[in-house]
Amino acid sequence: MNEFMEQFLLESRELVAQAIDDLLALGQNPADRDRLNGALRAFHTLKGGAGIVDFAAMARLLHAAEDVLAAGRSSEASIPPDVLDACLACLDLTSRWLDAMQARGETPIGAELDANDMIARLHASRDDDEHAQASLPEADDWLDRLDASALEAIGWPRTALRYVPDQDAFFQAHDPLAFVAALPNVISIDACLTGSAAALEIMNPFSCHLDLVVVMAASGEDVRAAAAGALGVTEIRELDPPGGVAVTTVLGEHSAAPAVEAIERSLMTTDPASVQAGLPLPAHSPAALRVAMSRIDTLVKLTGELIVLKNALGHSARLSQNDTTSGALAASLRQQHAQFERLATELQTAVLRIRVLPLRSVFRRFPKLVKEISASVGKSVRLVSEGDDTEADAMIVEALFEPLLHILRNAIDHGIEDPHSREAAGKPAMGTVVLRARRDAHSVVVDVRDDGGGVDVARVRAVAAERQIAGSGVLAAMADAEAANLIFLPGFSTASAITELSGRGVGMDTVKTNIERLGGRVVLETRDRVGTCISLVLPFSLMKTAIMTVEVAGQVCGLPLDTIVETTSVHRDRVIQIGSGHAVVLRNRTLPLIDLAHALGFRQERSASTEARIVVMSVETQMAGLEVDRLGERMDVMLTPMDGLLAGVRGIAGTSLLGDGRVLIVLNAEELLG
Repeated sequence: MNEFMEQFLLESRELVAQAIDDLLALGQNPADRDRLNGALRAFHTLKGGAGIVDFAAMARLLHAAEDVLAAGRSSEASIPPDVLDACLACLDLTSRWLDAMQARGETPIGAELDANDMIARLHASRDDDEHAQASLPEADDWLDRLDASALEAIGWPRTALRYVPDQDAFFQAHDPLAFVAALPNVISIDACLTGSAAALEIMNPFSCHLDLVVVMAASGEDVRAAAAGALGVTEIRELDPPGGVAVTTVLGEHSAAPAVEAIERSLMTTDPASVQAGLPLPAHSPAALRVAMSRIDTLVKLTGELIVLKNALGHSARLSQNDTTSGALAASLRQQHAQFERLATELQTAVLRIRVLPLRSVFRRFPKLVKEISASVGKSVRLVSEGDDTEADAMIVEALFEPLLHILRNAIDHGIEDPHSREAAGKPAMGTVVLRARRDAHSVVVDVRDDGGGVDVARVRAVAAERQIAGSGVLAAMADAEAANLIFLPGFSTASAITELSGRGVGMDTVKTNIERLGGRVVLETRDRVGTCISLVLPFSLMKTAIMTVEVAGQVCGLPLDTIVETTSVHRDRVIQIGSGHAVVLRNRTLPLIDLAHALGFRQERSASTEARIVVMSVETQMAGLEVDRLGERMDVMLTPMDGLLAGVRGIAGTSLLGDGRVLIVLNAEELLG
């Protein structure tokens, strides 16, 4: 795909998102003219872009949607909900087209038919459907526009034609003026605008609003044959002597070229504001810098190599400390390494910030979906978004849509009660779901909070017992918070029936799996009859990872620093064997002890050391100790995910390089302890 097409797709997606925002806001406040103008501007620009890339179906569809909205703007009445829904459906179809173009690099097959269906829906949404039946605009006898005194000098036969082109003529490769110029023996042309476009401040220059009256020194039969290809409505009258009345302009006897040129000049001298379809222009703002993701990824890769060089320099500095004859060199190396580390860290932070996006790009997709989902289940739900300017790594932002969609579906279908139940419980009939993002140290937290009935823990326990997930005694002994988290198990669902929306038990399992794959975790809080909050805690960046190195069986491994609680050494007498496993008691708490060498498949016999070196790790509510041979150092690494044949290896998050050139394997704590 060439850069031109990539730019078109990028700008089109932004415009679609802007138009959706404006239309949804217009639905909440029909009197908001700024939002209406914003939506019209987005449709207009989208249409222009489609024309530039020769995507005629898209241009035709957006033109029809723009006409529908423009008609609403010229009226004092608010735009009907059916019209807004039809325009939103038009944007949905446009988004699907853009996805298809992104995947295949060409306009999608069947776009013309899809556009026709959607245009029909747009027209059907209007009470005053101008396209329902083609007819000439009402007017007095149009022959009154002819000038009898000018016609008297012209011989016979004479024929007059009134031609009102289709409003979409420009987008169907039809030039009404060229058509008129090709008519036989044209004597004069009278051109005016139709009533719907008489005011220049609301005229759309991409929509044809011409009303043409042409007089020809030709027979009616010849004129009818020439006008057979007209795209619009025509009426032909043969004139008998002495002929009619007023003609606005009398031009060359057999040439229509001067008439055509005069009309074109009049249209070209229109006020510049009409070029923007009469829409208020947005205030000037500095350009948005767009950078291709491939270039950013290259920059990130180069920065990673710089970090490797920094680690190599640190390794040299440590080696020099053992050289007693080069004390000055060691001091200099340490100083230079400190400066290099500071600069490299600053560069790394700056580069990673290029990859960040505001969560607004994900949040703005949900108001329309929440509206549709709530309507499908017969509930009234409003969505409140907060903190959508919070930033995160682009990969995380793009991956958040599906998990959040599952959570919102679950909140509406299972969490929010029906209006009658809410009113009986003293709640407003309309439920509320709050989608909130915030930054917490090195993490990004996204909360989805509803004011519904909360998770039915008793129902969860009953379903778990029915499916033999755990024994009745174990389930009864579970705390409510632990039992509520059973909804994240694969295939678990409390729905009594499978619907298009839920009941298959894949939603919340998918949420947990996808978030953990991103290095995050899911936290559930629920209160009976008050509501539920599901929090997604994610790293700010997937590229930069803070780790601590450890060594087992001669292999250096990295452990995520944010999962490490402490490091300690205990006497081996304190290591307890429980069945086939081991445990250790630390601070009056018994923790399972995992031999990291054995867990990674290394065959290693433990030395006769009396001390066991332990790294205590915590993932969610689970804590465990890892026994290692040696503790290393803390460092920041640029993580390279596993791919190819190694992509499915459990327990490994990715790799990096150490200063001495060895490969560093960074472990996945969740899978290691799971």
